[in-house]
Amino acid sequence: MDDRWISVEEVAAYLGVKRDTIYKWINRRNMPAHKAGRLWKFRKEEVDEWVRGGIGDDHKRRRKD
Repeated sequence: MDDRWISVEEVAAYLGVKRDTIYKWINRRNMPAHKAGRLWKFRKEEVDEWVRGGIGDDHKRRRKD
């Protein structure tokens, strides 16, 4: 298990979306993120679980349209 914290840039690249999308998901879709000072940090395992819960499906559907 990887306990390393990842940045907004890393999670955006991992999910194949833009940084702005990550910030929107934090604010509007309750994306699991942790504030460290001015920076948002993520645990890959939490992001994976969030995506498996179907939260990211709406974004994928819109991109296909």
